[in-house]
Parts: sequence; C-alpha cells; structure tokens
Amino acid sequence: MGPRWFQKKVVDPLLLILRRGAEPKQLAFSAALGITLGVFPICGVTVFLCGMAIGLLGSRCHAPTAMLANFIATPVELSLVVPFLRLGEVISGGSHFPLTSDALKKVLTGQASREVLQSIWHAVFGWLVAAPFILAMLHILFFPCFNILIRKFSTGPPSPKKTLSSPSEVRVKVRDA
Repeated sequence: MGPRWFQKKVVDPLLLILRRGAEPKQLAFSAALGITLGVFPICGVTVFLCGMAIGLLGSRCHAPTAMLANFIATPVELSLVVPFLRLGEVISGGSHFPLTSDALKKVLTGQASREVLQSIWHAVFGWLVAAPFILAMLHILFFPCFNILIRKFSTGPPSPKKTLSSPSEVRVKVRDA
C-alpha cells in the first residue's frame, strides 16, 4: 500500500465527493458516523452496520462519505478492540479477560468459549458507551474541516437547503376521487 493506492482509494473519492457540492454539516455527520461505526469491535460487521445506518437515516446521511469513512476506519478498528474490551469490563464490573498466549491457546482449542463470548460482549458494550462521544467529537472536528475543503474543492454552489421561506410554499396535493 503506497501513495498511489492511497490516492486512488481515499483521496480521489474524497475529492469527487467534495466537488459535487454537498453540505458541510451533512458531510461532517456522515464521516463521523462512518468512522464511529467503522471502529465497531467485531471485524466484518462494520459495512453492514454502516449500510443499515444509511438506510435508516436516508437523505440525512451522505452514503458515499459514510462508506469512505468506514473504509478509512478499518485499521483503527483493530487497534481499539482491546480498549473497548477493557472499558466494557470496567463499566460492567465483569471479569478481566487475559490477553496471553495461554488464553489464545484456550480459545483455539475451544476451552474458553464462554470467556470469549463474554469478552466480545464487553468489547461491544465498551463501544456502545464510547460511540456517542466518538460521534459527537468527530462531528465537531470534521465540520470546520469540510467547510474549508468544500470552499477549496467544490466546483459549484452547495446543494440547496430544503427550507420553506413562507407558509404559502406549502402545497397540498389533492387526488381526484
């Protein structure tokens, strides 16, 4: 993975997103959501979670940005499994799962299945507790970044906001019976 790979997989898609004129607030939220879901402590589940979130949030979430952020978060995901595990253990008062070669041997031979399931639960619980803070912190951090990036790279005006300037703009569609 060299600079060429990074350019093709991260920089080029980001520039494409910025040039399409999306709203900075939506992009900041979508990127924060993608990363927050991307660090979920069970590998292989994050794309599914991100897809579900995009489906549930609809137009409030910019799907390409959320998925790109989810992809970018993949290396960080593995580095946060142990901190989420320890946080979950502390908050739940659960037993400490030893991360030793002996514990790995027990896991591989099937002798520690209950402990493994419990540690997975603790890691997910730790993520559930931390996720709102991660999301909020990243959203606050990303908003000014996307404001600057959109001004620098956008080729057109931002997409129009869907606000009504007066009540007369509200139209009711009546169907003939």
